[in-house]
Amino acid sequence: MSDLSRTTAPKIIAIANQKGGVGKTTTSINLAAGLAELGCRVLLVDLDPQGNASTGIGIEPDQREVTTYDILAGEANLYDAVQETGISNLMAIPANTDLSSADIELISNEKRSFLLYDALRQPSVDAFALDYIIIDCPPSLNLLTINAMVAADSVIVPLQSEFYALEGLSQLMLTIREVRQTANPDLRIEGVVLTMFDRRNNLSTQVEQDARENLKDLVFKTMIPRNVRLSEAPSYAMSIMEYDPNSRGANAYRELAAELIQRQA
Repeated sequence: MSDLSRTTAPKIIAIANQKGGVGKTTTSINLAAGLAELGCRVLLVDLDPQGNASTGIGIEPDQREVTTYDILAGEANLYDAVQETGISNLMAIPANTDLSSADIELISNEKRSFLLYDALRQPSVDAFALDYIIIDCPPSLNLLTINAMVAADSVIVPLQSEFYALEGLSQLMLTIREVRQTANPDLRIEGVVLTMFDRRNNLSTQVEQDARENLKDLVFKTMIPRNVRLSEAPSYAMSIMEYDPNSRGANAYRELAAELIQRQA
């Protein structure tokens, strides 16, 4: 349960989109790294059974002794699960394929939607003096994503600049509304970030125009470009800030981090 004696609490942001391949994990890793570079203390929580966020910041499979599954299952506390990364100010809780069975194994728990909420509000969290907790959700609207939304203050939605992009948002918006009505009335949409954007492509420009017309100020000013270096970085188990700090992708995520901080001010 929440510790009412806490004087400050980190901002908890879920990065969610039920569609795969939209830059969700890329955004989770590099937004977290961008915030850390700006001096914020950040915890990246990998809630995807694929564990790509863990791999992308250099946590090898054999280093994942305590994972997000162990926390949700009540087999470990958050303090034991947090690992340092190679990036100053950035810590992580890794994931592995054990999470893939969480929906089935936790369904009988009457508090199944609040497991992550309780874990992230343990008094031991204070020891890390965090400014932000970034949750990388799986590409589906399952119990894990519901846990993230119940635990979060807000949601960032990566939106790929492609045909039908906006139509795919409808189910996610409905889920956010349901979570508001049933479990987390304070949950809000932090914003929508356009990813894989290519100004040379008329479709990208049209998607941007449609998004800004329909979603107004919810759309971040910063757009993430289609960038080869961003695609390469995970294969070297690095954030873009480490892999190529001067690339267009790195600069875009720095700008996104700064814009997020400004929105929170």
